[in-house]
Amino acid sequence: MNKRFAWFTAVLVNLLLVSSINSQSKITVYKSGTEGYESFRIPAIVSFQKTLLAFAEGRVKGAADFGDINIVLKKSTDNGKTWSDLSVVASNGHLQAGNPAPVVDLTDSNYPNGRIFLFYNTGNQSEGDIRKGRGMREVWYKTSVDAGNTWSDPVNITLQVHRPNQPSINPAYHFSEDWRSYANTPGHAMQFDEGKYKGRIFLAANHSQGNPRGKFEDYFSHGFYTDNHGLTFQLSPSLNLPGSNEATATQISNNRLLLNARNQKGDIRARIIAISNNGGAQWDTLYFDNNLPDPVCEGSILAIGKKANKQILAFCNAADTKNRNNLTVRISKDDGQTWSINKLIDKSAEQDTSKDNAAYSDIVKLSNKKLGILYEKGNYATIVFTVVKW
Repeated sequence: MNKRFAWFTAVLVNLLLVSSINSQSKITVYKSGTEGYESFRIPAIVSFQKTLLAFAEGRVKGAADFGDINIVLKKSTDNGKTWSDLSVVASNGHLQAGNPAPVVDLTDSNYPNGRIFLFYNTGNQSEGDIRKGRGMREVWYKTSVDAGNTWSDPVNITLQVHRPNQPSINPAYHFSEDWRSYANTPGHAMQFDEGKYKGRIFLAANHSQGNPRGKFEDYFSHGFYTDNHGLTFQLSPSLNLPGSNEATATQISNNRLLLNARNQKGDIRARIIAISNNGGAQWDTLYFDNNLPDPVCEGSILAIGKKANKQILAFCNAADTKNRNNLTVRISKDDGQTWSINKLIDKSAEQDTSKDNAAYSDIVKLSNKKLGILYEKGNYATIVFTVVKW
């Protein structure tokens, strides 16, 4: 009798879970093969002046990470129910403009209504070639004060936040570190909204260093930040962990910053956590969080409130150790030490577990109890938006 009851309970829980997932409205924002692009990837989203801005890479000729790629934008003024037509925000001729990393600056007295920063990368060769010392990745940003209707001229900050062993960029600069491949987070950047570092904009990033190594041990996560609204930038140190890669960051209590990174080596299928006690200027703690399983994919983290003087955090990733599936939102009420709430957003059908059903994602706060999730679905066929009540 107990076994039958346990079986019935398990079936009921599973049905309720599937029903809950299916009941979440998933609205297509970008569909591959439409609007002049063969593929859309790398979603990023922020909220500004009651408008959601959903960025992505529009890949013109195919799904490859390098090629004719633009950063595109769609907007919503009804919390994601409907979306605007596509606009191109950044391009690089017939080469690559990618890794959109937006953040809203709300602390600049020159812009009392706020200003959006969009950081992005350009590249003139594939990632594999750049790892071998052929080609270059650069770092840029542009800004908007009207919710993305218009944008400033782009600003090249490569020489401030990159350490390439390529003096040909500018004979006045020569760095010995020999950084090669370079990429922003992906996903949104962050800004401290209180405390000692209030106003600091921090962007998680990663790079390869020197010649390619086995198991991707030439990759390292790092970050960069500005304390004067984009006038100048400083680098944070690299994580002392070969293979650390794509990262996302958020503020936590007591003026600290938490960096959450992907382990490109794949030997440990969990997220890497680094904590800085001084806003990202140095790293004080480094460990794997085994409560955050990961299949070697991107993840996104966001501070969404406070409780008992600790930050409430939301984290989203493909919570699977094998495939890019089982997209899950987790909530921590203690600065990321524990994750007390788990919400499964998208689960593949049993026959499709080998496909990347739910991959890259980004989070935006809609209200005190609602989050918006923008994510890649269906083996990269679409980028969809859904609302999660937590």
